[in-house]
Amino acid sequence: MKIDMHAHILPPKLPDWKSQFGYGGFVNLEHVAPGKAHMMIDGTFFRAIEENCWNPAKQLEDCDRNGVDVQVVCTVPVMFCYWAKPKDGAAVARFLNDHIATVVSYNPKRFVALGTLPLQDPDLAIAELEYCVKQLGLPGVQIGSHVNDWNLYEPILFPVFEAARDLGACILVHPWDMVGKEKMPKYWLPWLVGMPAETSLAICSLIFGGVLERLPGLRICFAHGGGAFPATIGRIEHGFKVRPDLCAVDNPVNPREYLKRIYFDTIVHDPLMLRYLITLVGAERLMLGSDYPFPLGEHCPGSLIESLDDISQEQKEQMLWKTALEWLNLPLSRFKD
Repeated sequence: MKIDMHAHILPPKLPDWKSQFGYGGFVNLEHVAPGKAHMMIDGTFFRAIEENCWNPAKQLEDCDRNGVDVQVVCTVPVMFCYWAKPKDGAAVARFLNDHIATVVSYNPKRFVALGTLPLQDPDLAIAELEYCVKQLGLPGVQIGSHVNDWNLYEPILFPVFEAARDLGACILVHPWDMVGKEKMPKYWLPWLVGMPAETSLAICSLIFGGVLERLPGLRICFAHGGGAFPATIGRIEHGFKVRPDLCAVDNPVNPREYLKRIYFDTIVHDPLMLRYLITLVGAERLMLGSDYPFPLGEHCPGSLIESLDDISQEQKEQMLWKTALEWLNLPLSRFKD
């Protein structure tokens, strides 16, 4: 069995939010040919996408071809719209969440969905989180690696994490709006350098800020194998030890202690890195994610896990589907007759 816990989807049509709200910055879709569309922001091209980004039937065709039994879908991070006015951001989130719930209803045994939240207003975010869990039946949400000028350790965001813990909702942290992007205008560097740094920033913020310490029951996963964090945990731990006056001011617990309490997907593109992650955190903290349907994703989901001939079948099964079920807190019977 394979559960791909990191895939993206959009509605086939988006409202004209610029006209509705009276200001720009929002994504709209221009369908330029059958099965092809452009994501546009205020008339500027952002990304070309194909039908597998908005058509669940096409997504299931790809899943069947790649042997994926269940796909966990969430929105594309550019849709977070944390910069928008709070009520407008809440309206965008509600539209996206209502749509993604219909994707699950299209085939509940093949799709699971994660919602999105207007994190620029924590009260509205908590209300939307409750709607996602209690009304739409979603097991959790996807959030960004920061919220405008707030890192994830900011006290104003803590009630959102607390609400997720209390509701039993899982969280996927996805990098977006990459740090230092203004210094990386060429070579796709925001995606190659900025994204791994963003994810490490998010993890360190939640550790050093004491959020994970205060909420031990929070089920939280970090995209792209944790970005730069796993490869730099030695440096992070060393800094914590030699400069506690700078690093340990809000949480006295060694950062390494959290490696067994957080989850990572397996989008690392390198067998050496995946083996390292297995050694570092264990297969029980790792789960198949593909970043479907984008170029930086794993084009045949699970192939990297399956390529490792020096790990056990039990470890492979753990990463291919068992860890995802634990993180989602869903029974296997949800997907099996």
